[in-house]
Amino acid sequence: MIVSDIMNTAVKTAHPDTLIKDIASMMCFNKISGVPVVASDQTLIGVLSEKDILKAMFPDVEQFMQEGAKPDFESIEADYKTLLDKKAEDLMTQTVASVDSDMPLLKAASLMCVKKIRRIPVTDSEHKLIGIISIGDVHKAIFQDCLMKSNSNQAA
Repeated sequence: MIVSDIMNTAVKTAHPDTLIKDIASMMCFNKISGVPVVASDQTLIGVLSEKDILKAMFPDVEQFMQEGAKPDFESIEADYKTLLDKKAEDLMTQTVASVDSDMPLLKAASLMCVKKIRRIPVTDSEHKLIGIISIGDVHKAIFQDCLMKSNSNQAA
């Protein structure tokens, strides 16, 4: 199997100037945990995940070490609304791994495991977004393939 066999081409995306509140809303309503950030020509320029948004809520660990204070988590949680007016470009991860559509599926999965990411964008030779795969998509495809092979062996 190759990446194009399972990739999702109906990808929810954001642009660099998309507000975090709009992205968070999209994530919640579509039950997704991250989105590729693309330029107007669909060139992949980043990824924004729930983890990126939540991480932005916390002050720098060094700041706490220097001040010797304990974090006030209720106050930090209340500050979440200040993040909602930021833009995708403010919080997105800019160094993004991606895969080609003709890459073997298990090679893509191994890259996801090594980089500890749950989803990876699929790009063409010009780095334009053409799809996405998740670790769940990979597992489901391998499981279904295994079942089909098992059933065909039993029928023989």
